[in-house]
Amino acid sequence: MKDTFSTYHPIVNFIFYIFVLGISMFFMHPIFIIISGVGALSYVFYLKGKKAIFVVFAIAFPTFLLSAILNPLFSHQGMTTLFYLKSGNPITLESIVYGIVAGITIAIVVLWFSSFNQVMTSDKFIYLFGKIIPAISLILSMVFRFVPRFTEQLKKVSYSQKCIGRDVTDGNFLQKVKQGIKIISIMITWALENSVETADSMRSRGYGLRGRSHFHTYNFEKRDICVITIMAVCFIWILIGVITKQIFVLYYPLYSINQLSVYSLLSYILYFILCFLPLFLNVVEDIKWYYLKSKI
Repeated sequence: MKDTFSTYHPIVNFIFYIFVLGISMFFMHPIFIIISGVGALSYVFYLKGKKAIFVVFAIAFPTFLLSAILNPLFSHQGMTTLFYLKSGNPITLESIVYGIVAGITIAIVVLWFSSFNQVMTSDKFIYLFGKIIPAISLILSMVFRFVPRFTEQLKKVSYSQKCIGRDVTDGNFLQKVKQGIKIISIMITWALENSVETADSMRSRGYGLRGRSHFHTYNFEKRDICVITIMAVCFIWILIGVITKQIFVLYYPLYSINQLSVYSLLSYILYFILCFLPLFLNVVEDIKWYYLKSKI
């Protein structure tokens, strides 16, 4: 079944990721980060199934470890000194906490962008920004599309090389390196040729010219208005809480966080609704689908 949230208007999809990523990245509140992490993880697993395990352990988890380890080594701010390194630099509790939170935040951003690449397709991106910034929108859409296409092409080239006895796992070390370099050379050639062909194709179609029309199937419906309204209410409520210091967190020089209040509790609930909105829409649609299917 198709992802229901992807069928909404591109503006709805784009605003959702702006709000979710903006709160996660710039506020770095522990409660918000936990909610955002669970929401991102749930949505990625819903979209990709078992393939999401690779995203979590091969990309997100290493970035978390890197930040959590490096931050205390290079940042020595904070008032709670735990011990000193041989170089004489202190390791503080606040730098460790900030490194862990920053690492989790980066991992969450990776997870959200993993679903972003599947929801915000290249045609949606060009639809939104093609008239405003045609050159940049084309480049960004090509970049977002390049990673999955490059991975798919790399598998094809590796399999074809393996069929003619040039697998990177065969032979001694020098032979493996030689075969690996050959595959990389093939992929670089493919990427350059593909980019030139795409640029020529878009130029021949008049992309970026003034007055050029384009075909799209996106219609702004009532359901889009409802979802945007829900997202806007959640974001504005949280933003007001941050501005009025109802919600805050400090990591340096001493860790401090806002106390639990009615306003902050409601903010956490609204952010939970915001992060789980795509999953909620999908679950509701799935229930409808299975109900109607059972009536057949």
